[in-house]
Amino acid sequence: MNRYECDLLVIGGGLAGFSAALAAAQAGLQVIVLEKTAQTGGSSAMSGGCLAFAGTDLQRAHGIEDSSQLLFDDLVDVGKGECDEALVKLYTDHQLQTYQWLKDNGVVFTDVIEAASGQSVPRVHSVDPADMVRQLQLAALATQQVEVWLHNRARRLLREDGGRVLGASVERNGETVEVMARKAVLLASGGFVQDRALIHRFVPQYDNAVFIGGEGNEGDGLRMAWALGADVRDLPYIKGTFGKHPMDEHNHHACLAVYKGAIAVNQDGRRFVDESQSYKLLGDAVMQQSYGVGYQILDQDIMLSGDNQVRILDFTRRLEEGLFVEAQTLQQLARLIEVPEDVLLAEVCAYNDAVRQGITPAFGRQHLVHHHGQLRTIERPPFYAYPSTAAVFGTYCGVIVDMDLRVVDVFGEPIAGLLAAGEMIGGFHGAAYMTGSALGKAAVFGRLAGARLTKASEG
Repeated sequence: MNRYECDLLVIGGGLAGFSAALAAAQAGLQVIVLEKTAQTGGSSAMSGGCLAFAGTDLQRAHGIEDSSQLLFDDLVDVGKGECDEALVKLYTDHQLQTYQWLKDNGVVFTDVIEAASGQSVPRVHSVDPADMVRQLQLAALATQQVEVWLHNRARRLLREDGGRVLGASVERNGETVEVMARKAVLLASGGFVQDRALIHRFVPQYDNAVFIGGEGNEGDGLRMAWALGADVRDLPYIKGTFGKHPMDEHNHHACLAVYKGAIAVNQDGRRFVDESQSYKLLGDAVMQQSYGVGYQILDQDIMLSGDNQVRILDFTRRLEEGLFVEAQTLQQLARLIEVPEDVLLAEVCAYNDAVRQGITPAFGRQHLVHHHGQLRTIERPPFYAYPSTAAVFGTYCGVIVDMDLRVVDVFGEPIAGLLAAGEMIGGFHGAAYMTGSALGKAAVFGRLAGARLTKASEG
């Protein structure tokens, strides 16, 4: 059997994998990145391109006051206390340095998004996600310390009897080879949105949801870690993202008009949720409605408040594509989306009255999104409805790691030589999700795993 060697073996060619590969290469280590599909990028490249950072130069340019502590508080609040606070602090302690490191290595941040899930202040830093991964890959290759193997699938981890992880058994060019890692193996292979059997096992209520993610996200890393006794967290909190048009097969991204002031109603024409919550909690809520579908209801003022530079807020493009239902009156809009006219009109009127009087509307909504933004009425025609269901973009759960990103087994002991980063990690998000924290944790924890490799792989 052919055998290859490196210092760090990275399984998965997305943001987490290349952040780790580049950081390790910059420390002088030899790295092999395995990507089982025909191209790198994975779910990272398909994402909305949002990263959550606090205290940056872009925020200061907009007069936004933010801090690592406020970011920490928001992440814990959004996670409903179910996240690992030590892991969250590891993120917030290193996020600003990671932001600068990404910039130094060619990643271009275009702006700070105003409205985003789970944030007290605007802190989502927008990028072209495919370009971000590509830039890090180019920087890694430029070190001449990194090899990228496409169409190479890791099947099993190789381990000393009861001891450290030594490498992986890999399908390469039609044969099985062994890739040995002198320092560590990093699992950065994402989640399992492409494995419906695992989805059904853990969250059967999402069987009928839309699933969007990298074609290789079939749970390979999770299974390989399980085989070594790895412990897991957050499996009950797999959630879909609200705002995916149920009939649009071309635009994979959610539309979040609710974060600009729209309300969400079900097929009965009634509101059913506090629309300012994390869009993961909104995803749970819409899946409990008839047919798993709702409608975002808005007026012309809210339509014009969108931002065509931000995918989740690009209302104009979706209007041009015919995805919004448009009408001159609420009664006509109700007829077009086939909900009771009197019910929809009463819901909008009650909501508008509460906003005008400064009274908290039904379901406790007090802001546009999280603790940010003043509520607005829905009253200037034309009116619009955006059909919305939940799409599962990531599984947001995974193996437990310690503060050196070492995978921990079911007895709380680190598995020597085995690291994890990105969507592979559980315990960071908890019960819900802040916009930008998935890509953010991929970059932060990937970079830390690579930079701390010597220390992390000991023991």
